[in-house]
Amino acid sequence: MLLQVQPDTAVTASLGEAEAALFAAVGRAVNHPKGHALFQRGDTGHTMYVVQSGRVALDFGDGLQGRELGPGEFFGELGLLIGTHARSASAIVLEDCALHELDVESLGTLLERDPRLVAQFLHRAIVRIVHNEQSLTRRLRRRNEEIQETLDKLRSTMQELTQTEALTRKDELTGLCNRRGCQEFVERLLRTDTLAGHALLLVDCDEFKVVNDRFGHMAGDRVLQNVANILESVAGVDGCACRLGGDEFALIVRAEDQSELERVAAFVLGTARTLLDMQSAPPAICTLSLGGTWMGADRDWHAWYTSADAALYRAKREGGGRVHWHHAEERAA
Repeated sequence: MLLQVQPDTAVTASLGEAEAALFAAVGRAVNHPKGHALFQRGDTGHTMYVVQSGRVALDFGDGLQGRELGPGEFFGELGLLIGTHARSASAIVLEDCALHELDVESLGTLLERDPRLVAQFLHRAIVRIVHNEQSLTRRLRRRNEEIQETLDKLRSTMQELTQTEALTRKDELTGLCNRRGCQEFVERLLRTDTLAGHALLLVDCDEFKVVNDRFGHMAGDRVLQNVANILESVAGVDGCACRLGGDEFALIVRAEDQSELERVAAFVLGTARTLLDMQSAPPAICTLSLGGTWMGADRDWHAWYTSADAALYRAKREGGGRVHWHHAEERAA
């Protein structure tokens, strides 16, 4: 016959009168005071207990619901059935109690005295064990589902935080680094001692306000995105293209000497002018003004920015569409 247990059926740990009398006759009578620990969870078990008087608490740990047992109830039956096993709960005496203890050797005596009654008890004990295992499995499954749900939420939150953190360093319109991202790039160069050979170029769009006023902000946004594409194409793995705000950009590039740096600037200026010569309406870009300086370790971001900004101002004052260098002749010397 197959052993079937309904999931929600309560399986009691009580003995009938005839069973209680049989177990009392075979078991060893012991008394334990309140607070006595019969065994701890994980201990090796080899004894089954029947409560004659008093109360015993079972603590399964791990947040699982405990149980209290009273007169006529039994626990630790695997000690009777298999002799040695790891206890799944801790047993503590709640009230002074009298117990009957039975071990695996007692099982033979019980079978000799009343095999039918013992078979009835064993069937009920096995049903109870199966029921408890099923209940534990359901609880563990629910707990695993809750843990998985929590992990999914944490993963989603981490992704959102990562995206949010990335946005604090990125310009939403162009995808370039913003001012904070630019400064962090410089800090990384300083921290890794790789600043040597880098230069800062400030880039400004000539007549950008005219494009915005005449053709609208969407046209202005398109111009800014095209400028960003040009700067990003020349930044390389050792450089960084940034939008500092409005139509002001920064380009940090690594170059071997002033000649190579001037070729980079010429490419930026020439590409912008080529796009402008296509005469699209509204215009896809403006001419650009650049101001640059070498980034020496003896100065800081404020000093580099001030030098490049002064050079940019000279380029704008002379009509735009050109580049000026701060102390370029000193660098060459």
